[in-house]
Amino acid sequence: MIDQRRLPAEYSIVTLESAAAVAEAIREMVVRGAPAIGASAAFGLALAAARSTAASSAELWKDLRAAEQMLRASRPTAINLGWALDRMLDRAQAHTEQDPDALRGLLVAEAQRIADQDVAINRRMGSHGAALIQDGDTVIHHCNTGALATVDYGTALGVLRTAQEDGKSIHVLVDETRPRLQGARLTAWELDQYGIEHEIIADNAAGSFLQAGQVASVLVGADRIAANGDVANKIGTYMLALAAHDNRVPFYVVAPTSTIDLSVVNGEQIPIEERPAAEVLNLQADGEPIAPSGSRARNPAFDITQHRLVTAIVTEVGVLRPPYVFALAEAVKSARSQWTSS
Repeated sequence: MIDQRRLPAEYSIVTLESAAAVAEAIREMVVRGAPAIGASAAFGLALAAARSTAASSAELWKDLRAAEQMLRASRPTAINLGWALDRMLDRAQAHTEQDPDALRGLLVAEAQRIADQDVAINRRMGSHGAALIQDGDTVIHHCNTGALATVDYGTALGVLRTAQEDGKSIHVLVDETRPRLQGARLTAWELDQYGIEHEIIADNAAGSFLQAGQVASVLVGADRIAANGDVANKIGTYMLALAAHDNRVPFYVVAPTSTIDLSVVNGEQIPIEERPAAEVLNLQADGEPIAPSGSRARNPAFDITQHRLVTAIVTEVGVLRPPYVFALAEAVKSARSQWTSS
């Protein structure tokens, strides 16, 4: 996989040879983005099966459960991770009567199926979402939601790619997305690859552009969506949604139905990952740390945007609008039938 910590300075590919290495890559953000994390976890479990020396299906199942627990603990907020692992385990459990080698083959095939479906899902979301973008629009984008955050193509950035492919001229204001700067480092790099016009802005400049009437819409991704439509996404999303709402600018969330977690009633029940303070304190300017020595920091990786601030949620089964309780449940039901039939 691409080591996203090295971009844009270096395009580096890393090879992972164990489930433990995959879990570490997820935890250390070598790979990031909810769909990419889910697919990586699926391949991590397939790798655990391939590396296992179990001579029976029962022994292989024990090895799978140990790997599953390790992978599941790597990052807590993105629901796609658990969704992919559950899907892999369901696949294995449905064929426990088969010999270990057959099970290994089934798990590798299922991981690849998850990856292939992610690409198809992203393209469907791009098609649905591009209808919301008009020729000449300027949009604000937060964090990174492109091919780097998925198996390929992207969620919110996939919408912008499709709009461009449809012949629309668009301009993107790219939030830096502190503290890890996924916008400035990754989204700007991707937009440059696609030839989409863009400018990087400080996170706290977004409100000024919205207030000045220079923005047609805001597009973001999601790491988990509660049953009522509350959205957990990269820190700073909530403030951006508030500014968009205050200035009557549409705020669109683009996410696959695998990101919807109907088991949580609202955003208050979504666990929020707090990452190391060093990610905040180690930022540098002109080669020098920006924070005084001895300073402390808090570093929540995500925040919750209430459903009242979300104009629409773009999924692979269509554009969902309030009331989200009904729309999300129906979308998951519709998508689930597609997963099992395709």
